Amino acid sequence: MRFDIITLFPELFGPFLASGVTRRAFVSGQVDVRLWNPRDHAEGNYRRVDDRPFGGGPGMVMMAQPLARCLAAIRADRAEAVAAQAPLVLFSPIGEPLNHAAVAQWSASQGAILLCGRYEGIDQRFIDTHVDVQISLGDFVLSGGEIAALALLDAVARLQPGVLNDAGSHQLDSFNPTLDGLLDCPHYTRPEAWEGRSVPPELLSGHHAQIERWRRAQRLAVTAQHRPDLIDAARAAGRLSKLDELVLAGLG
Repeated sequence: MRFDIITLFPELFGPFLASGVTRRAFVSGQVDVRLWNPRDHAEGNYRRVDDRPFGGGPGMVMMAQPLARCLAAIRADRAEAVAAQAPLVLFSPIGEPLNHAAVAQWSASQGAILLCGRYEGIDQRFIDTHVDVQISLGDFVLSGGEIAALALLDAVARLQPGVLNDAGSHQLDSFNPTLDGLLDCPHYTRPEAWEGRSVPPELLSGHHAQIERWRRAQRLAVTAQHRPDLIDAARAAGRLSKLDELVLAGLG
């Protein structure tokens, strides 16, 4: 898959693409990331990409024309590379929240063109004309879309085959359908005792069925405490067993 990133700060992506376990996806080309700076498609000596907003107000607004030229260059490059044309994604407060289901869809797609906004925003005429999808990380505002783009790339990369050390690792992540959409359970490692706290005895028993029962109960407890909406969703989808309901009933 291929992701083209439209950003005024391409240097922010270099360390990310070369670090951590997800770098395998980028080095191998499983996730092909290409960076495009709108300034390279702006006019004048100063390569200006922003201007003051009509109607007044603070800040600056990204201009439509440099973005349109940048997008056209990306489309042409994708066509020349025989890469499937892809939707233009804008990271925006009005977008759909990014969740596991959406990440799973993107991870199985041909990729996208990711637009990282800056300043007060982007000329609405460009958005209305070219943007296909809008995505939000949550109810807060960032200085630009780069962090959101990095979050999507990381989430997509770790789902690619061979990227994680254990191929089944991501299937035990929070929100994964394998866990019925629940949060993950607590994890422990050596030493067995640390600052007066011991590892739960179930995890030391060597009894696999007992360990799995403990982990399931912990996932239910953690989810019920911190994200009861996920319990409701799992129940509505028929993913909770009678034993699960007994565990939940005993939490009160």
